[in-house]
Formats: sequence, C-alpha cells, structure tokens
Amino acid sequence: MKKKTWFLNFSLFILQIFTFSNALDVTQLGAIGDGVTDDSQAFLKAWEAVCSGTGDGQLVVPAGVTFMLQPLKFQGSCKSAPIFVQILGNLVASSKGNWKGDKDQWILFTDIEGLVIEGGGEINGQGSSWWEHKGSRPTALKFKSCNNLRLSGLTHVDSPMAHIHINDCNYVTISSLRINAPESSPNTDGIDVGSSSNVVIQDCVIGTGDDCIAINSGTSNIRISGIDCGPGHGISCKMYSIGSLGKDGETATVENVCVQNCNFRGTTNGARIKTWQGGSGYARMITFNGITLDNVENPIIIDQLYNGGDSDKAKDHKSSAVEVSKVVYSNFIGTSKSEYGVDFRCSETVPCTEIFLRDVKIETASSGSGQVAQGQCLNVRGVSTLAVPGLECLALSPDMLSSTQLPEQTCMLAQSVQPRTTQPMQDPIWDFESRGKRLRVYNAVLVSFVSLVTYILGD
Repeated sequence: MKKKTWFLNFSLFILQIFTFSNALDVTQLGAIGDGVTDDSQAFLKAWEAVCSGTGDGQLVVPAGVTFMLQPLKFQGSCKSAPIFVQILGNLVASSKGNWKGDKDQWILFTDIEGLVIEGGGEINGQGSSWWEHKGSRPTALKFKSCNNLRLSGLTHVDSPMAHIHINDCNYVTISSLRINAPESSPNTDGIDVGSSSNVVIQDCVIGTGDDCIAINSGTSNIRISGIDCGPGHGISCKMYSIGSLGKDGETATVENVCVQNCNFRGTTNGARIKTWQGGSGYARMITFNGITLDNVENPIIIDQLYNGGDSDKAKDHKSSAVEVSKVVYSNFIGTSKSEYGVDFRCSETVPCTEIFLRDVKIETASSGSGQVAQGQCLNVRGVSTLAVPGLECLALSPDMLSSTQLPEQTCMLAQSVQPRTTQPMQDPIWDFESRGKRLRVYNAVLVSFVSLVTYILGD
C-alpha cells in the first residue's frame, strides 16, 4: 500500500511538471476589467513583458471580464517567437465621444513574427457611435507586417469601419471567426486583405454592412473556404469580392485566388470582381467553386467599368484598364434576387479574357417557379458549358480548350499554402485560472497518467 501511495505522489509530481507553466495575465499588470476603466496601459505593459520573453511568450485575457481599451499599438519584433495571445474575455472600444488617439485603427499588431491569437472572447468596436460620422473611422483590428499569423475562434462585432485588416503579411491562417454588424452599417467589411500572400481564410460566419471578405491589390495565393456570408449591403457593397482595383489610375495586381464551398444569403453580390476605369495591372487566375446562393442580387459579376457611381451609366472612355483574365465560376447553384444571374461588363480596349462558366444553375428567387435567371456580357471572351443562364454573348477565343484544368490548378495551388512555425508541437487543452496561471494538459500525458493510475489501483 505504501508503495502505491509513493508511486501516486511521484506521478502527480511528474504530471505537475508537464502541465503547469506561467502565462502572463493582463490583470497581473493592473488591468481592472470592469468595462469602464481604461485598461490600455496595463495591456501595453503586459505586451512589452511578453514580447521581451516573460510568461513563456504567452499573454492571457481572462474570461468573465470586459476590458475597455483606447487605441493600442502592439509593436514587434519580439524576443519570443511564436507569441500566443489567448483572448477569453471581452475587449470593448471607447465610444467616439471618448476616443483618444489614432483614428485609423483601434488595435494594431505590427512587425511580429509567429503571432497566434485564439480564444472564445469578443472584440466589440462600439461602431454605432461612428456610423453617422462622415470623416475618418477606425478599423477595429489591424495586422501589419506580421508573418506566420494565426487568428481563430473570436467573435468580432460592430466595428466603426472594417473589422479585420491584413496588410503586408505572409503566411496567414484565419479560421472559425464570427463577425457581425448591422446590415445598415456603412463600410463594415468583415476581413480585408491587401499586399499579402499565402493567406487561408476558412470556416467563418460573416454578416456585415459591406464586404464579407475583400481581396485588394498586391495579394497572391489566397484560399477562402467554408464561409457563410450575409446579409449585408452598403456603399460599394461587394460582399465577396476581388476588391476595388485600379482606382485613380493606379496599378493593381491580384492573382491565384481560390474561393470554394461558400454560402451567400441575401447579399448584394455573390462572386464579384470590380476594377476602376483607367487603372492598370491584372486580376488573374481566380476561381469561384462550389458556391450556394440564396436570394443574391448579383450572383456573378465582373465590373471592369466601375467609376464610383452607377456602372450602368459608365462610359468606356479610358484607354487603360485592369486586365481581368483566367477567371473560373464552377458549381454554382441557387437563386438570384434580380433577373440577372450573370453580369459581365468589360472594357472595349482591354476586354476580359479566358472567362469560364461551368456547372452553373441560377434561378430567379421571385418567380417561385424555377424561372431561369438571365445573363448579359460586354467585351468578354470565354466559354460557358452546362451553365444556366447560358451566355451566347461570350466570344470564344482559340486557346480556350487548352485551359480546361484551370479550376483545379488554381485551387490546388491555394491549398498548398500553410503557415509555418506558429503551431505548437502538440495541441494542449488550455484552462486559465486567475492571475495568469496556465493549466496546460497535453492529451497524451493526461491519458497516459490516468491509464497508469487505473492500472496500479486495479492491482
């Protein structure tokens, strides 16, 4: 009996070594968490400590409390890599009337290698006090020059403008987010991506007053999948878009984008590519595959003649345009709110080329009798097969038949994108107690320990 007791005590000691490590809780640095007191300085002190190597590179925002924060900048580079930020509680922004500091963004992470932000907490931008404001409005959460970034599990609500902005980042994974703002809230994009590459966005539920996801200039190798998008509307509302490219005559580039297995519900647009008149550059190798539509006003649209107003009245008087090519729409099914399921408006001087429609079936939602939606196109060269509506207006180009594997090639390239060095060697079960003590129980250790104890006691 004494032998069993000694062995159990020794086992508990070994288990404790494996399962406990110190993570830094923001309350240890003075954060109050009453939702009223400004906890900004405490958060900055906690970040500086973790970034310099304290707390095993792990920062905790504990559950059950709300922290009010003014605009914050979390600056790298850090001594520790990766940096883990566990947000279990709630972060709430100051209202517009009490706002202090930068109006470009509320929370900024910049120049950090291997940043991991996870948890079941909420980030509330208090946007309602800003939405009637005609001037500058802040993005809620921005990442700049953060390579090997992972963001997952959080709920984002009511940003003054865009909820999440990714800029100049390489190797990014965003997953399992919920992003919500009223349909009437202006320019409250869910996720904006610009000047970044190797980005994966998956398994998110997004409903805002503007884009669910906007892919802007300077992006490449993007994979988007498993997104439930809608409702939403607003100024320049694209919902799921290859962003506003070529504005003010600028050169814009977007390539190798795969959007697949996504649902659109009551959105203004479905799969949209929008470029400004007079711009230059390209949007190419873009695939939309496996898309479900429910009462979407513009299910499939390319607007190469955008001029900031009514595109129906836009005149193609510019000598240059962003070149749109190698775009695939495949496996679409659902309903259109308008009579048009497909609408391609391209430049006469720089027409859209190698545009594919395959296995598309779009009906009008209002008819109630399965009436096929219509399609229209201007200055487009491509192929439509097994597509309803069919587009006889597509001008077949000679090289079309040699590009039949384009969808698979594009999506396979995007699928190969994986973030590096941000994933722990083993996935722990995390349970944070107060004052930063982190209980980290690895599955293998816990199972082995329980099995061993059971075996000994059974003797």
